[in-house]
Amino acid sequence: MDSIPSAVSRHPGNSTPDRASLGKTYLHWIGRKLLRATNTIHGLGAFALITLGVIVTKFGVASRVIHPLIHAQIHRAGVKLLPLITFLALALGMVVIGQTVSLLSRVGATHYAGVVMVTVVVRELGPLVTALLVLARVGTATVIELGTGRAMGEVEALESMAIDPIHYLVMPRVIGLALAIFSLTVYLILMSLFSGYLFAFLQDVPLQPGDYFSQLATSLRWQDFVLLALKSCSFGSAIAVVTCYHGLARPLTLGEVSHVTTQAVVQSIAFCVLLDALFIVVYILM
Repeated sequence: MDSIPSAVSRHPGNSTPDRASLGKTYLHWIGRKLLRATNTIHGLGAFALITLGVIVTKFGVASRVIHPLIHAQIHRAGVKLLPLITFLALALGMVVIGQTVSLLSRVGATHYAGVVMVTVVVRELGPLVTALLVLARVGTATVIELGTGRAMGEVEALESMAIDPIHYLVMPRVIGLALAIFSLTVYLILMSLFSGYLFAFLQDVPLQPGDYFSQLATSLRWQDFVLLALKSCSFGSAIAVVTCYHGLARPLTLGEVSHVTTQAVVQSIAFCVLLDALFIVVYILM
C-alpha cells in the first residue's frame, strides 16, 4: 500500500497505470483476507469436530479427573461472575425495561410490555450480553493460559505422557462455558425482568404486577425456552472452541500470545453474532 502514493507522485500526468495497480493491490488484499478467513474457518471447523468427537467418546473416561475440571470451569465462568451479572441485570432492567414500560404507559400501550420484554430481553439481549461478558472475563484468560502453556512446552509435555490435550484442556472448557452461560443467562433475564418492573413501579407507572407478569407469560412460547437453551449453550461452546483453538492450534511464542488473544476475541464476537442471526431465522421459520 505504501508504494501506491509514491507511484502517483512520480507519474502525475499518467494516472491510468496507477489506478490499475491500485485496483490490483486491493484485489490482492481482498484475496489474502478471503484465503485467511477460509483457512481459519476450515481450522475451526476441524477443531470443533475433533472436540465433539472427544466429548462423545471420552466423556466418561478419567471421570475423576475430568469432571472436577468441568465443575471448576463452571465455577470460574459462572459463580464468580454472579456479582457482575447482578449489576448488569439491574442496569439492564433500569435502562431497557424500566424506561420501555414507562414510555409505553405514556402512549397508552402498556399491553405491549410483555411482547417487548420477551423480544428484547429474553430472545436477544440476555443471551448475547451474557456471552460477551463471559468472553471478556474468561475467554481472554483461556487464550492466554493455553497460549502460554503451548509456548512454554506444557502441551507437548502432556502429549509425551499420553494425555490427550483436547480431552484434558478443551473438553472441560467447552462443557463448562456452555453450562455457565446458560445458567447466567437465565439468572440475568429473571433479575432484569424483576428489577425492570421495580424501576417502573418507582416511576408510578400504572401497571399492576399481576398484569405485567401475565403479559410476560402470555408472550412466552415453548420455542422461546428451547431456543434460549440452545442459543446460550451454542454461544458458550463457540467461545470455548475459538479461544482454545487459538491457544492450541499452532506453536506459539510468548510474544504472539497477545496477538492471538485479540484474534480470538474478534472471531468469537463474530461467531456469536452469526449464531444469533441464525437463531433469529430459525425462530421466524418456526
